[in-house]
Amino acid sequence: MLLTTTSHARAGLLGNPSDGYFGKTIAFAFGDFAVTVTMYESPELQLVPGVVDDSIFADVDALISEVNRFGYYGGIRLLKATIRVFVEYCQEHGIALPPRNFTARYTSSIPRLVGLGGSSAICTAMFRSLMAFYEVDIPLEMIPTLCWQAERRELGIHCGLQDRVIQMYGGTVFMDFEEKAFTTEGHGRYVPVDVSALPSIYLAYDPERAEFSGKYHSRLHVLFEENRADIVSAMAEFADLAQQGFDLLRAGKTEGIPELINANFDLRNRVFSVREENAHMVFQARKSGASAKFAGSGGAIVGTYEDEEMYSQLVSDLDQIGCSVIRPRISPAIVVPAAAS
Repeated sequence: MLLTTTSHARAGLLGNPSDGYFGKTIAFAFGDFAVTVTMYESPELQLVPGVVDDSIFADVDALISEVNRFGYYGGIRLLKATIRVFVEYCQEHGIALPPRNFTARYTSSIPRLVGLGGSSAICTAMFRSLMAFYEVDIPLEMIPTLCWQAERRELGIHCGLQDRVIQMYGGTVFMDFEEKAFTTEGHGRYVPVDVSALPSIYLAYDPERAEFSGKYHSRLHVLFEENRADIVSAMAEFADLAQQGFDLLRAGKTEGIPELINANFDLRNRVFSVREENAHMVFQARKSGASAKFAGSGGAIVGTYEDEEMYSQLVSDLDQIGCSVIRPRISPAIVVPAAAS
């Protein structure tokens, strides 16, 4: 038995980072970059190191350079944490797993640590593989929460749910993590957005601006837990921007989306400490007239453009500061959840 599963990169269009604080977001998954997990039955359980588990370097300078850019984090710990959460869920729900071992290996083309969901893609692809290998059916709406627990509970990584939701559902999704419902049901309300309703979208990134997102989310978590009025208020504002965007898209009105995207970043820049080199990407993109905000925690931006002339100028402006620009190929929705009430 040879299984192959894939999870795509993702970009937060509106509302992030409120997804970790009972907020609302809109995000899309896109097929230009992905994590692929290959799994097959074997005598022993083996996890094969991947591209982010580097252990061979040209010299000590190369090792130090790698650590300075990407830290000490790799993908094997994500696989282990995902396996543990999967097994515990099965045990708690009386699901007997057959006594079979496997070898799992992963590959990733997602640029590292630029806020495109590379770590969560490893978890979600692995979770899909485990369900297929053991022939276990778990409700779709619960899977993002379980993948989130693998990172947050098992590894202590502060992160929101958005990445795991969009990577499991595909396409473009509006997510509402209202506290009472989430606490009661263990998941948010996930509503698909018609891709044809979206304006023209670009995505830009620069691997040299890599930063471990857990550091940012850890600082943010502390401030939120301290009940800082400006942070709590900002989370409500982020959520409102996503709600406004969802209402516009559902009504077929895209002209207000660029303003919301810009407001999302401007709020973030006003309340939080945005690194100058990452903020520069946003301001450089806006020179062409395009809208721009972070796709995640920094290192990549997402926004809208009006026409080919603006897109060409955008590409030229961002090329000046070393950023690659693509028109993301939004992945198809995996399932269609119930419509919003």
